[in-house]
Amino acid sequence: MTRETTPFHAGELEAQRRAGVAPSGRFIRDYMPEQHREFFAQLPFIVLAAGDAQGRPWVTLLAGEPGFIDTPDARTLSVAAAPGREDPLATALEEGGEVGLLGIELATRRRNRLNGVVRAAQRGLVVAVQQSFGNCPQYIRERAWHRVEPTSAPAATVSSRLDAGQRAQISAADTFFIGSVSGAAAPDSAQDSVREPRTKRGYDASHRGGEPGFVQVTGAGTLRFPDYPGNNFFNTLGNLIQNPRVGLLFVDFETGGLLQISGRARIEWQPEQSEDPSAQRWVEVSIERVVERPEALALRWQRETPALRLEVIEKRRESDLVTSFRLASADGSALPPFRSGQHLPLELSMPGQTERVRRSYSLSGSLGDETYRISVKREAHGVASRFLHDRVAAGDCLTAHAPAGDFVLPAGQGPLVLISAGVGITPMLAMLHAAVAEGARDVWFVHATRNGDAHAFRAEVEAAIRASARSAARRVERRVFYSAPRADDTLGQDYDAEGRLTAADLLALKAGKDAHYLLCGPVGFLADLSAGLEAHGVAADRIAFETFGPAG
Repeated sequence: MTRETTPFHAGELEAQRRAGVAPSGRFIRDYMPEQHREFFAQLPFIVLAAGDAQGRPWVTLLAGEPGFIDTPDARTLSVAAAPGREDPLATALEEGGEVGLLGIELATRRRNRLNGVVRAAQRGLVVAVQQSFGNCPQYIRERAWHRVEPTSAPAATVSSRLDAGQRAQISAADTFFIGSVSGAAAPDSAQDSVREPRTKRGYDASHRGGEPGFVQVTGAGTLRFPDYPGNNFFNTLGNLIQNPRVGLLFVDFETGGLLQISGRARIEWQPEQSEDPSAQRWVEVSIERVVERPEALALRWQRETPALRLEVIEKRRESDLVTSFRLASADGSALPPFRSGQHLPLELSMPGQTERVRRSYSLSGSLGDETYRISVKREAHGVASRFLHDRVAAGDCLTAHAPAGDFVLPAGQGPLVLISAGVGITPMLAMLHAAVAEGARDVWFVHATRNGDAHAFRAEVEAAIRASARSAARRVERRVFYSAPRADDTLGQDYDAEGRLTAADLLALKAGKDAHYLLCGPVGFLADLSAGLEAHGVAADRIAFETFGPAG
């Protein structure tokens, strides 16, 4: 992607350069895919970032009954709610102003972001979409919501510093939302009331999560938080390079209270690794204004406690980096069912960690099994993956939530093209087994990996294809690509083609216009393939994908 066609502005490109990454922007669209429109329509709240008359960014929540968010078309989103009377953004939204929106479903860890321009702001909000893209579920803490009867909330308090209660709330938080703005910083001091031209700003709303205490309160007027690996877009940090003003929102999930903060941020690009080995950078915020609004929302959330205690009954090495763990209920009871493609959220008790470490791994086994199977790639800096590989053995017990996720086999009998790279093969295995068992549609299993050492589950995939050939099932074929085959890897036996998998290779399968393309792998891999498929006429609603890993 050239500089002329990139969706990233100069600040984002500079942040990417400093981090040594060059992400694809092909996931960033100027419209909402159908799955995003359906997602927004069923949410009970949405996160909003915008600026006040002085150019200060603020973040708030707009809430309503599911359906209060509507998408009359793919480039328009309307919200039948407005900021409350004491919200810093109560009178700030006007036609022509930029906003950032984040839809997030804490119970399922799904989230989608949207940036746009306000078309109308009377009795709600109508936004013209400029950018729309999904985000990975990393660091989202699962919470289930419910609604309470609205009451007369206590009056808001406004200050320039955090009080003791506010510092305690932030120190215990595992979640907050951040708003940032691109373009030149607004004027300071005496000229603060002069508003910068709206066209110079683009707002962004984002989520941050970690273990309780990941936000450090370093004084009544300052706090710090880590920047963990993410999608490498650097929307927030890129904005902060251009404009240090920032808004933060901490939600009291038990009471519906909102703690809104506006200040200025400074990025620590080379932090001390001893503070938090997972942090790639730190951000320090100097607080300028604090607004606390107790019981501002009629929504309440509660953390979902792990419902499953699972015993490891088998540990099996699948490749040079991937190991599978077969899990059964520790008390002998039946496991909750799952849909092929879903993941298993684990909570790991690990030495040296004061809180449980939460990770989700795709279920790679068959729906007909009485056990679960997860298959984990060992990451060089992965705290959880190294613990599972090095410390967990058969006979050990793990705690988990019920399987979750909406990356699953589509309904119907249209052809399936299951596409994966590396450890992205894991949900595709479950889908392959399910499709073979159904025997109702043609399936192409397409996998890209480095070579025979890295090729996990080769024998299992071949066995599934042979089983389909012996039954009345429809056609099931494989296409395996090795990017760097070894001398003893055999073309036509171990793999089918050398080099990178491309959209042209997928189109050459001639799966037909009714085919569904399901992809799982690194962001760049998915971006290139999905963009190539769409460019050649495959409808966006026929392409579904899930990312994995630090760049997910």
